[in-house]
Formats: sequence, structure tokens, C-alpha cells
Amino acid sequence: MQLTRTIKRVTLFAGIAGALLLSGCGQSQTAATPPPPPPEVGVVVIQPRRVELTTELPGRTAAYLTAEVRPQVTGIVQNRLFTEGSDVKAGQALYQIDPATYRAAHASARAALSRAEAVLVSIRLKAERYKELVKINAVSQQDYDDAHAALKQAEADVEAAKAALESARINLAYTRVTAPISGRIGRSTVTSGALVTANQTAALSTIQHLGSMYVDVTQSSAELLKLKQNLASGLLKQGGANQARVKLLLEDGSAYPLPGSLKFSEVTVDQSTGSITLRALFPNPKQTLLPGMFVRAILEEGVSENAILIPQRGVTRNPKGEAVVMVVGAEEKAEQRPIKVSRTVGDNWLVSEGMKAGDRVIVEGLQRARQGTVVKAVPFGSKPAAPPAGATQTAPAKK
Repeated sequence: MQLTRTIKRVTLFAGIAGALLLSGCGQSQTAATPPPPPPEVGVVVIQPRRVELTTELPGRTAAYLTAEVRPQVTGIVQNRLFTEGSDVKAGQALYQIDPATYRAAHASARAALSRAEAVLVSIRLKAERYKELVKINAVSQQDYDDAHAALKQAEADVEAAKAALESARINLAYTRVTAPISGRIGRSTVTSGALVTANQTAALSTIQHLGSMYVDVTQSSAELLKLKQNLASGLLKQGGANQARVKLLLEDGSAYPLPGSLKFSEVTVDQSTGSITLRALFPNPKQTLLPGMFVRAILEEGVSENAILIPQRGVTRNPKGEAVVMVVGAEEKAEQRPIKVSRTVGDNWLVSEGMKAGDRVIVEGLQRARQGTVVKAVPFGSKPAAPPAGATQTAPAKK
């Protein structure tokens, strides 16, 4: 009995001693574990650089030259002398209007001129005779004055007859309707046998010169004023001869291979939209561009010599809607800094205020960079450092 009680006491003391020994070993192991390293964050060092700024605007294409073909005399169309959709040259015959009546009018005007010229010969001879006779008082001065006036009237009648003949000749020529410009002609609105009238409102057809194309784009007056202010303040500089260069994006998103040039901007603001029309000219040798196409024009506005760009992934918004970034500041601590951004340039924000050269902006690991915490800054895109040996391993228990 006494022996059993003694064995129980020894077992209890042994358990207590073992527990105390294990507790001491755990405290020693905990005390020996180093503190966790600061979190790594990917940073971008701000370096001002030269950036060409552009703006993308919607627009429509328009033909460089457009001419509507209209008749200048009245008559019946005898023939159409062109193929719809073909290229025509300036002066090429397009329609033939029945010339019979105009040919007759031309012949009548020629006969009237001949008659006036014959009358002029007779009156001129009479006036010359009276001029000699009045000197010897063979005729009265009044008779000579009448003969001289008749001569002037006959000369005027000849000039009027010549003008009438020229008018008849022009009307006869107008029966052959010709192309006013070179270009591609569209569909015909009339056929043979149709009656057309002089100066009618409906065009017979339309010719468009497609070798060059205009692109008309619209820009808000507010953006234009801001651009002028930036140029005046020196924030932007004009790019010399390249400032007027324009590029195109077609409807399918592909880039038009040939650059254009900005020709002029409208002098009046559209009151309904508050925008200004800009016109650019593009070469179109393969006639890829057609009138009326929707395009997007990329205009070169100017050059910022010391632009500060920050990747968009590094910029967030605070509850007030202001743009903010996290930077690595003094003592390698993360700091939140408000900034002002003006526009996007590719996948970057163009910063106007709040940043300077040499600032380190956190663009990766923002979830680990809290205000005031110590971080380890590494270049953005570099491989993360390997964890220290044994950092993730469990230390073996002491025996």
C-alpha cells in the first residue's frame, strides 16, 4: 500500500518536471525566432522625360474636290457618254443634249451678223463721201452728222450681232455636257430621253477627286483653350514642322499607313455642340479612303520636355475622388501622397503636380504597403528575393 502511494508520487513529480522542461524549451525557441522581414514592394523611380502628346478625335472623310454635273441648257438627253463609277478627265464629254434647236439658233445669229456687216459697209462708204462733200459745202452739216451717227449705229449693230453669235455658239457647246474636274464619277440620275432644264437643282451626276482626302474632326473649345494655355505657359512646346502631322485609325481599328497634315481650324464655335472643326489633308493614292467614312484622327498637340509619367496601376483614388499614390519616403516607410493628373499617355498618367524626379512610387504590392510601415523597395518587375533559410521551417524540438 505504502509502495503504491510512493510510486504515484514519483510519477506525478516526473510529469510536472517534464511539463516544466518542455515549457522552458518552447520559450527558448520562441525567443530565438527572428522578427519577420519588411514586405517587398515594386517601385518605379520617377525620371522626367520628353513626351509627344497627342489627342484622338472622331471625324469623317470628305473628297478633296467635288463637282455636281448640271445642264446649262434645256433639252432632251440623247446619249450618256460615260460608265458609272469610272474615272473621268476634266473636259471629257458626259452627256449629249439634242443640239438641233441650238444649231439653228447659231446659224440664225451668224446670218444676222453677216447682214449687219453688209449694212455697215454701205453706211461707212456714205459717211466717207459726206465727209469730203461737207468740206466744199456740197452737203449740209446736218446730212453729214446724220451719216456719221448712222455709221456708229451700224458698227454697234455689228458688235451686238457678234455677241449674239457668241452666245448661240456657247449654248450649242453646252449641249455637250463635259466633266468640270478629273475624278471618279458616280451614278447617273437621268437616262437617254430625259428632259433636262438649265440650272435645275437636281444634278445629273457627281464627280469626286479621290487622290487626296480631307478629314474633318471636331474638338471642344475648352480643350483648345487648355492647349493654348499650356503652350503659352511653356508646359508644352510646339514641335516645329511636325506639329501639324496627323495619323488616322480606320473603322476596323487598323492604322492608315500614310500621315496627313493639319490644314486649318474653323474660326467659329458650333453653338449647339461647343466644338470647333479641324481639317486635315491625307494623300490617298490607292483610294483606300472614301468620302463619308468614319475615322479617328490622332493629332500631335505638342511636346512636354520634362513630363512625369506614372503607371496607371500605381494610382488610386481616395474617398474624395482625388488621385493618390504610395511612395517610399524617409526611413523606407510607405507614405500616401496626393497628386494631380491631367491625362493618360498610353498606360501611364501624366502628372501635373505632386511628384518630382527621384520619387519612388509603389506600383506592386500596394496591399502590403500601409501608411507608415517599413517596406523593402525593389525595382518593379524584378524577381522577389528568396526567403531566408529556415524561415518557413519548424525548428526541431529539443530532447
